[in-house]
Amino acid sequence: MMSRIAYVNGRYVPHFEASVHVEDRGFQFADGVYEVVAVYKGQLIDEQGHLDRLERSLDELRIAMPLARAALAQILRRMVRLNLVREGLVYFQVTRGVAPRDFPFPFAAAPTLVITARNKKFPGRDVKAVTVITTPDQRWARRDIKTVALLPATLAKQKAKEAGAFEAWQVDADGYVTEGASSNAWIVTKDNVIVTRQADHNILRGITRMAIIEFAKENGFKFEERAFSVEEAQNAREAFVSSASTFVMPVWKIDNVAISNGEIGPVGKTLRDAYFDAMDQLANDARTRSTD
Repeated sequence: MMSRIAYVNGRYVPHFEASVHVEDRGFQFADGVYEVVAVYKGQLIDEQGHLDRLERSLDELRIAMPLARAALAQILRRMVRLNLVREGLVYFQVTRGVAPRDFPFPFAAAPTLVITARNKKFPGRDVKAVTVITTPDQRWARRDIKTVALLPATLAKQKAKEAGAFEAWQVDADGYVTEGASSNAWIVTKDNVIVTRQADHNILRGITRMAIIEFAKENGFKFEERAFSVEEAQNAREAFVSSASTFVMPVWKIDNVAISNGEIGPVGKTLRDAYFDAMDQLANDARTRSTD
């Protein structure tokens, strides 16, 4: 079996040898950002959206892009090939770089770029619903920046795991759901309206979320971007979460309150199928180009 390959600052190295300096600011201050891109049939999914968000996150933290965008895209593809990933995830992280430990930005540090890729089997079109719990949202005020400061999310995920749940929905001080620890949160009301929190500083602008909004419009669903309470979610017709690795994942229990029989609902099914149709089309188009 071939060993995994990692990319660290211009070098492709065996995964178990990959390392960064002890004074890298990502390690010292969580001073960096990251992205995770799904790979399906060997193709990067929503690649441009993830690169757009990476550039935005870096700009918000005043960190320079480590490479030209086109060069980074080529490395991502090479990492997919080197690690023989047909279905899985590519993770890439950029930090402010290595500098003596001090809070102000270093004057001349070069950004650190780390990329890994691994195989991961995704649930197929026909997926069983999952459960979620709720927990107070303890994160900082700029959740729209995809930083590596993930301790609050880690605590929420651990709480979900100990409760036997798939995800934790984080709830603000007013009792409204912001998003999951690693996903966006959605409901479908009794009137068949799809609802998800508005994309402001309180949530991450999910790339999968943006695709789902387009699929919802294409399929003629009514759609609202607004906050919803835990109680409204527990009385919804459907609920689901979305992320780069779950696509559209149906939810059937919220804090042990069942909202369905454990099967994916008609709205969630339509959106999940639309996502898989788009991924299959991307893979087919790539295969056609390679044979031209």
